[in-house]
Amino acid sequence: MESSFYFYDLETSGFNPRNNRIMQFAGKRTDLNLQPLNDEINELIQLPKDVLPDPGAILLTKITPQATLENGYSEAEFLKLFNEQALKPNTILVGYNNVRFDDEFIRFLNYRNFYDAYEWQWKDGRSRWDLLDLVRMTRALRPEGVNWPVIDGKPNNQLENLSVANNLQHDSAHDAMSDVVATIAVAKLIKDKQPKLFNFLLNLRHKKEVKKLVESSSPLVYTSSHFPSEILHTTVVLTLTNSASDSSLVYDLRHDPSMYLDMTVEELIEVWRYKKDSDEPRLPVKTIKYNRVPAIAPLSVINDEATKERLKLNFDEIDKNKSILEAKIKDFAIKMLKVVEQMDKTREEERKTKPAKTVDEKLYDGFIDRQDVPLMQRVRNDGSNIETNAFNFKDKRLQELLPLYKARNFPKSLTADERSIWEEHIKNKLTGRESSELAGFYEKIKEYRTTNTSKQDQYILEELELYAQSIVQDLVSENEDH
Repeated sequence: MESSFYFYDLETSGFNPRNNRIMQFAGKRTDLNLQPLNDEINELIQLPKDVLPDPGAILLTKITPQATLENGYSEAEFLKLFNEQALKPNTILVGYNNVRFDDEFIRFLNYRNFYDAYEWQWKDGRSRWDLLDLVRMTRALRPEGVNWPVIDGKPNNQLENLSVANNLQHDSAHDAMSDVVATIAVAKLIKDKQPKLFNFLLNLRHKKEVKKLVESSSPLVYTSSHFPSEILHTTVVLTLTNSASDSSLVYDLRHDPSMYLDMTVEELIEVWRYKKDSDEPRLPVKTIKYNRVPAIAPLSVINDEATKERLKLNFDEIDKNKSILEAKIKDFAIKMLKVVEQMDKTREEERKTKPAKTVDEKLYDGFIDRQDVPLMQRVRNDGSNIETNAFNFKDKRLQELLPLYKARNFPKSLTADERSIWEEHIKNKLTGRESSELAGFYEKIKEYRTTNTSKQDQYILEELELYAQSIVQDLVSENEDH
């Protein structure tokens, strides 16, 4: 099957993929020339009873939980549609900031519903790409032909603002299908105006190509949200070393490395830690992860004074910093690898000492054992006929997820005992702590009522309150029945 793009966007119940849920999915397929093909999805996904949305997110999307329950698919039903229509061989999955946001939601969606959390992005020749870093690098290096928005005196690359600046169709920001249409329009604009850069970064969606470029070309131009908008998110970096098979450490050559080169590992850890609201300089080392489609390019792409001025790059300083760093780069690189090793170890120890997470949050606690894969397939095939006591998963997360999966997707099929366990789970999750999720939800609604005064927003807040009350009433009714 020929390669094609599948552009997609989500609207969610909040901003944390571990705890929140997808409420709307929209996707459109195009060929590699960005001409539309037949596949299109635009569906709501039901919010389960044990998840309360973030009122702020709902005010943004205008999608109420009631709308998803009335018109949406269950997560299990949606994933069947997603696999059949979106995940065809050789599909390039594309979004706007999807690598850092949308893809994470889909990984957790797959995990909760007994699908492999990762293979949807790579199996059968599939791959992923993110248009946001293409936009950033185009603005930084090849801005000609595109109108670039400035908001409050700062460069801005938000999809809705880019659409307005270039008269592109974008009927309703924060509606998933409208955002998909706008994303395709932005892709067409850049492909038309800067085809070489478009195709160059498209090829870098493969981690082998990223690794090859990192290892063969240093210094590199690197565009990332890690860098401030004042320099168009773009700088020049020198590769220090491969910190792992799938990533490299790089140093930002805008900064004099002298103060860091003779530091101990412990001192480097301290200056690399992120400290909110701190004026202290932070170690200018970043990690390029090969599988996160980074926007990198050879230094030769900065080939004129206008680009240097736009990026506020002083090449005399960069050359000086490069010479200072290269004089001690071997020892510094060895220390940085030890820094990464120790910081990873510390994070793992901190993870173990934190309060236990819900099973929904445990995707990254380890890969699923291959022995469980046939059982996962059986769960998906059984549908509403699942017998939760008929499975013996090696991975205890799956054993814990199974009754939740059945209750969320097939509530009418629950036995009396299963329904009782499900209602107890909802009660404990929403009201079982001193600072309960339900109390926090009502408090947020109260706060938003004072700042969101439009009739539509007040209506949405009322609907959210009614939704929470209906869940509480269902719990009370169940208890009375028992």
